Amino acid sequence: MNPTEARAQFTIQLQRDEASTTARLELDRAALLIAAENYPALDVEQYLQQLDELAAQARANDAPHASPVTRILRLNDLMYGEWGFHGNADDYYDARNSFLNDVIDRRTGIPITLAVVYLEIARRLGLTLSGVGMPGHFIVKYQDTDEELFIDPFNEGRLLSEEDCFRMILQMYQGRVVFERRLLDAVTKRQILARMLQNLKGIYARAHDHAKTLSAIERVMLIHPAAEELRDRGLVLAALHRYPQAIADLESYLRTKPEPDEAKAIQEKLKELKQRQAQWN
Repeated sequence: MNPTEARAQFTIQLQRDEASTTARLELDRAALLIAAENYPALDVEQYLQQLDELAAQARANDAPHASPVTRILRLNDLMYGEWGFHGNADDYYDARNSFLNDVIDRRTGIPITLAVVYLEIARRLGLTLSGVGMPGHFIVKYQDTDEELFIDPFNEGRLLSEEDCFRMILQMYQGRVVFERRLLDAVTKRQILARMLQNLKGIYARAHDHAKTLSAIERVMLIHPAAEELRDRGLVLAALHRYPQAIADLESYLRTKPEPDEAKAIQEKLKELKQRQAQWN
């Protein structure tokens, strides 16, 4: 599958209803289509089948009528014991941790990609879980009318309370982020995909890989075309010497009325780009 086809299929997924039973947005497929732009030979169906096979093994160990905690603990035993999935703390910013195919092959990843594996196997078992996009750490939760249970796929499926989540955020941010209950709300599949792409965007930006940074931004903008993404796309296009497109993006960003300091910096950048464009002409 070439990158153009992968992008087209990803776009089709985003146009689907998240809750539909006939044409739903498939989180596992969409995540693999993100990877397919980086791996043209990737066989999406093969990896979906691998998830099916893992779920079949889990089903043999499952107890559908048991409590959710019991079912989750059984799934944890398989994922982190027999199958060997684990958080990649040693090389957290390796781009492979953000590609679902690599996570399945290498049995390691970052919180959000391990959560996608967890969510998709649980879904195949009929165990309804949701992603939770806490600041700095992605987890999973089970919720019904009687109970709410948080699970940390990066740390061997450790079960968490609301208090544990509060302490985690406090430890990570040293009080710079105020804990609010809404931080534990379930997120949509589109939000999960956007966060995966934001992770890739950050990795590629730090590596000054402008072409791949642009690819990540373009796909984020398919999900939510925020003003900040328009700004960042303009700056990356400038780094790629695509001045007319960069100028158009940054001028559009200024029309969103950013903060004065930000607007001044972008105006200075636009002046520089227009001078460079004139020199090229």
